[in-house]
Amino acid sequence: MDNTMISVVIPVYNEDANISHLMERLRPVMEGMNKRYEIILVDDGSSDRSLALMKGFTTHPEVRVVELTKNYGQHAAIFSGFSIAMGDIIVTMDADLQNPPEEIPNLVRVMEEGGYDVVGTIRKERKDSIFRTLPSRIVNSFARKMTGIRMTDWGCMLRAYRRNIVKHMSDCREQSTFIPALAVYFAKRVTEIEVKHEQRYAGTSHYSLRKLINLQFDLVSSFSDFPLKLIMYAGLGMAFLGISLGAIIGISRLVYGAAWAAEGVFTLFAALFAFIGFQFFALGVMGEYIGRIYKEVRRRPEYVIDRVHSSDSEGDAR
Repeated sequence: MDNTMISVVIPVYNEDANISHLMERLRPVMEGMNKRYEIILVDDGSSDRSLALMKGFTTHPEVRVVELTKNYGQHAAIFSGFSIAMGDIIVTMDADLQNPPEEIPNLVRVMEEGGYDVVGTIRKERKDSIFRTLPSRIVNSFARKMTGIRMTDWGCMLRAYRRNIVKHMSDCREQSTFIPALAVYFAKRVTEIEVKHEQRYAGTSHYSLRKLINLQFDLVSSFSDFPLKLIMYAGLGMAFLGISLGAIIGISRLVYGAAWAAEGVFTLFAALFAFIGFQFFALGVMGEYIGRIYKEVRRRPEYVIDRVHSSDSEGDAR
């Protein structure tokens, strides 16, 4: 048996309809790789039977369950799994089975053969609706331009990382971050491969539009100050337009008289509303950055582990 150890970290939030089928497919895949392995299931504050079902699999010594005190979000849950992972290669994936477990050997093979630090994935023939795929394409393109990080598919969590990359990410202790981008920041050799994509086995996605927007802002604010620069350039542009509009109105009043354009009232109101709207938008963006700075200054833990369940014992709270 190969001495390399593989850790699979899976965040779980209200996936009781998927857990059993996930493990039925995942464990044979890991056994067939002829490597040492562990499966780390992270309960991210589930309110259904997910935790009870996961604890049932801890009869297998290679399975451990991390129980968080509440719902901290997908990326925080993954970091909690990273904190106890012992593998030389750590693979992350979702619990909804849209990421087929059968793709894990491909990620590991590419990483070992190419000596890569990070192996990302590109979902081919996505099974999501156009209401998910179209915004995803827009976000991917937008993120590449704003961060300067050339990754094709930011949304697929099926990825493989070297242990040293995971350690660097865990040492950051940032309150708001985006794991795929953070990994690329530390990695020297990165590649992407195409993987299959399947229909969600059961249940519905827990990612609402609001969560997707917040996740996108986590990506942008963690790796780019582009929004602040955009506000600055937009402010300069609006100032130029305001001066130009004032000049046009002044000249027009001299040429056509005060009755031109209803004494200029409508034009002034239009310009006023445009400036006020931009100011509120600018304050909102800057407020988001300031709020995130406030979170960093407080230094509250990103997650709290209640217990680690395994075949050996019921782990102490952390």
